[in-house]
Amino acid sequence: MPTPDFIRDLRNSIGRQLLWLPGVSAVVFDDEGRVLLGKRADTGGWSVIGGIPEPGEQPAETALREVYEETAVRVVAEQVVLVETMPPTHYPNGDVCQFMDVTLRCRAIGGRARVNDDESLEVGWFALDALPELEEYALTRIKRAVEAGPTWFHGMGEEPEGRHFPV
Repeated sequence: MPTPDFIRDLRNSIGRQLLWLPGVSAVVFDDEGRVLLGKRADTGGWSVIGGIPEPGEQPAETALREVYEETAVRVVAEQVVLVETMPPTHYPNGDVCQFMDVTLRCRAIGGRARVNDDESLEVGWFALDALPELEEYALTRIKRAVEAGPTWFHGMGEEPEGRHFPV
């Protein structure tokens, strides 16, 4: 994802130190139950669509904007499926960011999937039994969106062995 101007401005002030940022991921389904994925220009890997909210932007607005900007597909947000703080990411230029991701299940309502900006190499619809190779990040989000259960919060169950929180 390209770096928004407001983050570049922050970097001018704080340098390369850890920057805490919100992120929004959209798991988009069509009427056939297929999931929309983008092949990222920065990593070359397939993933769910996502990005950084603009200042003052609500998570659902971010999901709708990012999906359209990257794929030309119009969506509606239906449900928050996951909220999770990710481990810090160290970028090749020395920047360090840590994201708190809000993942939304979305439904396609219009448009035709195509590469719509320079963030994606390809975009496409995939049946759940024919997904391309995906990182755990994307697989977890798709799994939670398919389950359509209550919102999953990291740290509130399914903890790694040996890690316990007081009740």
